[in-house]
Amino acid sequence: MQLKPLDDRVLVKPVDSEEKTQSGIFLPDTAREKSQQGTVVAVGTDEDLQQKVKVGDRVLFTKFGGTEVKVDGIEHMLLSRSDVLAVVVD
Repeated sequence: MQLKPLDDRVLVKPVDSEEKTQSGIFLPDTAREKSQQGTVVAVGTDEDLQQKVKVGDRVLFTKFGGTEVKVDGIEHMLLSRSDVLAVVVD
């Protein structure tokens, strides 16, 4: 299944990051906070937004923003423009 966001929305696949304590213990998913970084999978139809955010960009997004959706069994976030805080530049 493919999703094409409408208007000023962005579909993002959150980055899975393993969390390890200082003593070397890996935390399970249930004990971790959700990632606030992800890779852009699709951008909505807003032309201004398309110039700022492109497919493949890594972005930071708000902690409690967006809607969780599953695409082919994989968790994604459907975010509004205001939920996207920054594009990560290497």
